Amino acid sequence: MLSKAQEKLIRSLQIKKARMGSGFLLLEGDNAILEAGKFVEFRFTPKDTSVFDELVTTETPQSVAAVARAPKWSEKDVFKRRVVVVLDHVQDPGNVGTILRSAQAFGAGVVLVESADPTSPKVVRSTAGAVFHTPWIVVKSKDTTTLLARAKRIVYRLENRPGAVSLKKVKHEPMLIVVGSEGSGIISPIIGKSLVIEHQASLESLNVAVATSIALYVISTRT
Repeated sequence: MLSKAQEKLIRSLQIKKARMGSGFLLLEGDNAILEAGKFVEFRFTPKDTSVFDELVTTETPQSVAAVARAPKWSEKDVFKRRVVVVLDHVQDPGNVGTILRSAQAFGAGVVLVESADPTSPKVVRSTAGAVFHTPWIVVKSKDTTTLLARAKRIVYRLENRPGAVSLKKVKHEPMLIVVGSEGSGIISPIIGKSLVIEHQASLESLNVAVATSIALYVISTRT
């Protein structure tokens, strides 16, 4: 059975400040727990607590959940990757989770600038375990320019602008790909070359997670 202290901890993990303070996050479902592996601290089921449904976040709860340690990646871990995606003020948890998942699929690192918290239950679910396998770090907007300057690599801004470089012409070289939200675009003052994914003119724009996934796939196939 869960102790009262454990139940209190689990409830707190729905709040960002508490997750940051404790270093833990909440997992729901066998697959998520399996992907977390060594990061899992303890599992629990409805048999372990009478308030299981109150402790988990999904409307249709899984039959098992767990508390896990949030992975701690370093700047060095992220920039070991040939391609690094910079998420600039991307607040939708589903998009952030999908991008982390695509980054795992195509061997990229991720920098989150004022974006959705990668340890939040919604983002963790969307990553399908990638939050434990994709190196990522969170930085404040004011620190972004200095961080990216240290990377010393070409910077592409994924956006449709006059004179933008076509994705078809980009090689698989050390680079940063900066992406913003669909509503506001790239907000931080990050200087780079505009990079465009050509598509039918009848469509105004691609979803940010879709566009990022396409870019990562295409670049990963280049020599």
